[in-house]
This record gives sequence, C-alpha cells and structure tokens, in this order.
Amino acid sequence: MPEHPRQEDIDELMKVLAGSAAGRGPEPVSAPPPPKEPSGGKPVPAPAAPVRPEMGLDFLSDVDVQVRVELGSSKLNVKDVLKLNSGSVVALDSLVGDPVNVFVNDRLVARGEVLVVHDNFAIRITEVVPQPKTSE
Repeated sequence: MPEHPRQEDIDELMKVLAGSAAGRGPEPVSAPPPPKEPSGGKPVPAPAAPVRPEMGLDFLSDVDVQVRVELGSSKLNVKDVLKLNSGSVVALDSLVGDPVNVFVNDRLVARGEVLVVHDNFAIRITEVVPQPKTSE
C-alpha cells in the first residue's frame, strides 16, 4: 500500500461518500448507445458491461489519510512566535461557537463543532462541503 493515497482514489471516495450522504448509492453508469453498422443497418450489439457487485466501504479500511481540524488562524511576527512557550495564549480570528473546518489531505471536506467527550476533544460534523465538479 503506498504511503500517500492517490488523488484519484480520494476523489472516488468523496463521490461514494457524497452518494451515501444523500441516502443513495453511487450513480449508475449508463452505457452509450450501440454503434450502427456503416451501411445504416441494425445496431451492432455492444459488449456486455462487467457486473460490479454492490461496493461497500470495506475496501478503504486500511487507507491512511491525514485529517486536520482548523479552529482559526492568527498572524504573528517571528519575534512574537519565538516568545511563545508552554501556557502562552494565541488569539485566533474565530469566535467561540464558530464552526471549525475539517480538512482531509489538505482538502476542505466538512465543517463542524467542537465537543468534549470523556475529557477528550471531538468534532461533530454539521455540514459536508460539496466538492467542485470536475470535467471528465
């Protein structure tokens, strides 16, 4: 398994997840119309499309992805960064209660809210960000 998944694999995963989030499976692929004989006669039968069993997400169970949650941001001068130590407070440009951004492999995929669960921080996803349409 490669250390970093390919962008095509991630895009396919996002399509599958977007389909399941809408309460439906992946979009069915329709076959193009069969080509006609050059003489204008009957259509030539197209080869049968391979039957694809219903895909679950099990095949992705061992794929590593980088997940990052962005609480906010701040601009600091280098001299101010060098003064930071344990216990320092850095003011962010977001307010308490503002949604946080969830990135997967540096791509914004969702927004959510911060929770505390059993003394650990967690994120509740409140919005899945639609991905831009790619021309194929």
